[in-house]
Amino acid sequence: MINSNQELVNFLVYEGELNSQSLKTALLKIDRRFFVSPKLQNEAYENYPLPIGEWQTISQPSTVVFMLEKLQPQLGQNILEVGSGCGWVSALLAFIVGNKGRVTGIDIIPELVELARDNTKRFNFNNLEFIAGDGSKGFIKLAPYERIIVSAGAKTIPQALIEQLKDGGRMVIPVGDYLQDMMVVEKKGKWIKKVAYPGFVFVPLLEDRFVS
Repeated sequence: MINSNQELVNFLVYEGELNSQSLKTALLKIDRRFFVSPKLQNEAYENYPLPIGEWQTISQPSTVVFMLEKLQPQLGQNILEVGSGCGWVSALLAFIVGNKGRVTGIDIIPELVELARDNTKRFNFNNLEFIAGDGSKGFIKLAPYERIIVSAGAKTIPQALIEQLKDGGRMVIPVGDYLQDMMVVEKKGKWIKKVAYPGFVFVPLLEDRFVS
């Protein structure tokens, strides 16, 4: 059993999952327990997903670390998270990009947008916002993005997200039906490079639901 945030970080380092110093610092500062239901606090640091309501989950820490290591977020970048859920990943990214960067979390479920806002209030970020909307369409208002991360399983890579990715940018997105490949997408002009890492399971990316 993993009993503390420090123990969780130590575990991820020991397992060879966590290598980036900026991500390690972010994980130590942005404690997962602040994003987990009060009823599940005794499981907050375990390496498995947990329910957050609305039939959605907070991903297991090793999966989040894998995705963020592949995303390679940098100080000052403009980043979009699709399927921001309880807000943990967006908060980690907001810490990494710093005050000169910007992170936008978008979720199709309004109740989760409010949850993410509540969960992140304690950190007083001035570079993070959450909006309700169909993330498969991206968020054109603040595009282009140096980085895009999708925290739900898509059947295919949405064309809108490729278009909103900045030239030289990178996207990490799970693609497939029940069992997904984690796709790392790099954009260089008209050339799109895709690398797949198999063996992931995410809740599906919900699309085309009207959100006011």
